[in-house]
Amino acid sequence: MRKAGGPVAAGPDFGAGTRADGLPAALSDPARLAAVAATGLLDTGPERVFEDLASLAARVTGAGRAFVTLVDEDRSFWKSCVGVDAPGIAARQNPVRESFCYFLVGLAGDSFVVDDAATDPRTRDHPSVGPMNIGAWAGFPLLSPDGEVLGSFCVIDDSPRSWSAADLMTLETLARSVSAEIHLRQSLEASRQAHRLSADLAHSLQQGLLPPSLHPIPGLEVAASYHPASASGSSGVEVGGDFYDLFATRGSSYAAVVGDVCGKGVEAAKVTAMARYTVRAAASRILSPATLLDGLNTAMLAQRAPRFLTAVYTAFRLTPGGLAGRVSLAGHPPGLIRRADGRVHPVGTPGTLLGVVDRVSLTDVRFRLAPGDLLLLYTDGACEARPRPGTPPGRRQVFGDAELAAALSGTRGLDAEATVKGIDAALADHHDGWASDDTALLALRVPPSS
Repeated sequence: MRKAGGPVAAGPDFGAGTRADGLPAALSDPARLAAVAATGLLDTGPERVFEDLASLAARVTGAGRAFVTLVDEDRSFWKSCVGVDAPGIAARQNPVRESFCYFLVGLAGDSFVVDDAATDPRTRDHPSVGPMNIGAWAGFPLLSPDGEVLGSFCVIDDSPRSWSAADLMTLETLARSVSAEIHLRQSLEASRQAHRLSADLAHSLQQGLLPPSLHPIPGLEVAASYHPASASGSSGVEVGGDFYDLFATRGSSYAAVVGDVCGKGVEAAKVTAMARYTVRAAASRILSPATLLDGLNTAMLAQRAPRFLTAVYTAFRLTPGGLAGRVSLAGHPPGLIRRADGRVHPVGTPGTLLGVVDRVSLTDVRFRLAPGDLLLLYTDGACEARPRPGTPPGRRQVFGDAELAAALSGTRGLDAEATVKGIDAALADHHDGWASDDTALLALRVPPSS
């Protein structure tokens, strides 16, 4: 018997050849090593699923030992080792030259079965037959989805024996079960990574569709918020179609817009981006909100936008007495004006949504804000907020127009930022933090006279 560290046994012919040390060249194949590393199982502790499968193999075959082994370039790592006292990770491995598992790697997916290790010409000179008391050995490969050999599922008997057809069929079935468990884990992890990447991309895209910060306007308080819908599907990461913007147009004039594109995802994001930048480009030369939104409708139809859009657009300027503006609604909820005394009333005439028909009906409505007055623009997530799924009927109703007006009235005396936070809090409190739709808020307030 050759001692450990000596020349390897003169085993079967390995299709991919051998390394300089006589071991199968397949051990060092980069694709195989990458597949082994991708399992995430190297240098990890025992887990019940693998322990149970190995224990079942030992019990059914009557062998004293059973292993779930991952094989890298230099060692065999025992993810499970039933019948072996190996309490720590450092003890759950041996050099690859001292393991029968390299036979399976070299045989490129075939099984390796030995009835009498001490006399079989393939193993009689193997350095572990004596030290590891290997009488008989039977193993089947663990395979990656691409067919790379990750390691082995094997049993060892202390004494020579003939493995029955039932033994081998059981081992082959259990080896496939271990491979399937590894594949499932990798698929789940890949899914998690894809989900995280999608969430990051959706967040980045959504942030790119909103202004990084609101344009400061001397003599006017401004504030905004955006909250995506709560996840309800399998992904929960699609970018929404709600947006808002506030910018200078020309001279001392400004514009504010809030929009809601039908649907979610990349197509909705394309329409959102096109709408926002089309509005900005036209605002410096078109004073009428209705005319500007009519032009946006024409642009959407010309580009065959795959989603329709609702929007509220206001053009305004500051005056000695406060703020004077005009607002137009394109299929969108009206703006809400909160007077300094807390009274709330809508502003805007209902109009046609954009991106569907050639001729739209849009109207400019004039309004004024006095010191202490506030204008709130919003998307329908703030006035059509549905209860959380599973809420008993009648326990909580939809947070609708009346509830939004009442919440806005309840913020009497608050500045723009505190008002937006108050509306957000009212929505969250009403439905326990579960948002049925994306919600965008934009508030403009003329500060009270000093």
